[in-house]
Amino acid sequence: MEESPGEGSIDKSRVLNVTPLRTLTPVFSSPPNFNSFPQGSPPFVCVPPAGPFPPGFSPFFPFSGIQNQSVPSGDHTPISSAVPINSFRSPEPRSAREANGNAGSSRRAYKARGKKEKIVSPDVDLDVMVENILQSYNLVEFEEARRYDGDKDSVGHVLLVFNLLRRQIAQLEESKEATLSKRPDLKAGNVLMTKGVRTNVKKRVGAVPGVEIGDIFFFRMELCTIGLHAPIMAGIDYMSVKISLDEEPIAVSIVSSGGYKDDVEDDDGLIYSGQGKEMDQKLERGNLALEKSLHRGNDIRVIRGIKDVGNPTGKVYVYDGLYRIQESWVEKGKSGSNVFRYKLGRLPGQPDAYKLWKKIQQWKDGSIPRTGIILPDLTSGAETLPVSLVNDVDHEKGPAYFNYSPTLKYSKPVPRDPFVGCACNGACLPGNENCDCVQKNGGYLPHIVNGVIVSQKSVIYECGPPCRCPPTCRNRVSQGGLRVRLEVFKTKDRGWGLRSWDPIRAGAFICVYAGEAVDDSKAQELAGENEDNHIFDGTRIYQPVEVLPGDLNNAPNLQYPLIINARNAGNVARFINHSCSPNLFWQPVLRGNSKEFDLHIAFYAIRHVPPMTELTYSYGMVPPEKADHGKKKCLCGSPKCRGFFY
Repeated sequence: MEESPGEGSIDKSRVLNVTPLRTLTPVFSSPPNFNSFPQGSPPFVCVPPAGPFPPGFSPFFPFSGIQNQSVPSGDHTPISSAVPINSFRSPEPRSAREANGNAGSSRRAYKARGKKEKIVSPDVDLDVMVENILQSYNLVEFEEARRYDGDKDSVGHVLLVFNLLRRQIAQLEESKEATLSKRPDLKAGNVLMTKGVRTNVKKRVGAVPGVEIGDIFFFRMELCTIGLHAPIMAGIDYMSVKISLDEEPIAVSIVSSGGYKDDVEDDDGLIYSGQGKEMDQKLERGNLALEKSLHRGNDIRVIRGIKDVGNPTGKVYVYDGLYRIQESWVEKGKSGSNVFRYKLGRLPGQPDAYKLWKKIQQWKDGSIPRTGIILPDLTSGAETLPVSLVNDVDHEKGPAYFNYSPTLKYSKPVPRDPFVGCACNGACLPGNENCDCVQKNGGYLPHIVNGVIVSQKSVIYECGPPCRCPPTCRNRVSQGGLRVRLEVFKTKDRGWGLRSWDPIRAGAFICVYAGEAVDDSKAQELAGENEDNHIFDGTRIYQPVEVLPGDLNNAPNLQYPLIINARNAGNVARFINHSCSPNLFWQPVLRGNSKEFDLHIAFYAIRHVPPMTELTYSYGMVPPEKADHGKKKCLCGSPKCRGFFY
């Protein structure tokens, strides 16, 4: 018989016993200055996912925000303190991975098929990136008052910083061989919560300052950072109120997203199921809070979760306003367990939110007609999606005649840089150092999934006809046509405008500006004829978009003056009106074409835009010597309106 190892140690070089894995007792790493367990198995330790944890142990994903990665066998170095598991990761030989059927990520599998793309992870410090974003917003020291009681500005800044950080984390992680986290939204939210960059921390009954009915969100963490609904996963948020000497819970908000098959009675009411699925629900926590709210009659915020048409696995969360519980009862669920049911009614006099979403869906289905429609498709099939022409304000039959064209036409050659094109046969991959287009964009792809741009840049480079990548390549976003259902509509006092039937997420591509590129003399001629209403002027002064700080020089920087005339021919972009608080920004895009680059203008969303909200961008300012020409009264209605625009 072999000699036993010394007491207090385990000889892992030999297999002493073979036991089914499910019968093994968990063995935990020893904290510093703590001997291993003596003979016999250590006692089973059950720790809640969120802690508290024994000394020497740390939380795990998703409660820590970083997903742990498994440690390959063969590394028996004692771990003396809590460190990231991937610090001990040693790459296996390629042959070993393939022999075990471990092809890894799709990117590694793509390389294994003989492709020569080399993936390089740019060295970026996440903490430094976060500090730069916070400093650019002057949010390093977020005021205590704004944390507890927010306003529209503080809510807007928190959401915009969250989405910018989330997109940059996603871009950083997808460029790495091994993904750090599959949920950049949780990571971004955790960072902001830790830094104290949040608002409306104080729980309250009723409306939340800075949040308007109809506002939309694409992540539950957004609801948490602005104080609309605190729990990241639970559907009921509640607080304690003092009654005489006792305290009792009352509900302050619920998220109705179909997890319990809630029966929606009509546009202004719903039947909400209590918490608990596995067995008979108990009158405790959230269920008890709802029952108490029934008797107290307090207002409850309702957030509706609706399927995201742009992301089949995701949802769009719509703030639908204030409701009150009218009655409650217990009934048998599908599993045979008792389920609490609560009937809520919407308070009258509130703007439409969920009701508007249902109406838009009926327009799409054709079950009800769109009121005031003039043309079902203004583009006559030139776009990937129809664009309706609508006037439900007066009797005007449409804008002045023009030819609809989704392309930009150059009337004469312009100076361009040489361009050969990338040799990516499949698609351009993040971090591919052999892709010329990726390297021109600093080693990253400018867009993450769903065609969402990471941040505003002075210029981005897109693939073009000389490139080998397919039309579906993620680096061809502006070439794929419209992605949301738009309509050109008659405004009350600003002529014709543009809006969307679909929800638009922050950073989403909207359209390009089409028309004819003209020189400055031609633009001045058009201005003299007072025909400059459909002109994009890239020579004007544009401040960096304050809500999308990308790099240090993120203001649009055109390599040569670009002025686009869309008076006689153009696309939907010619109808985008000016606003002093715009929800779109324009981005210069250089697109490779015939060994050179063509310059284009693409529009992206600054923030989430609810359906039927007018799309606007800033027309910019003119140099002082031209300040007296083309000045018009601004009717954008923004609280930050300058009173004029050019």
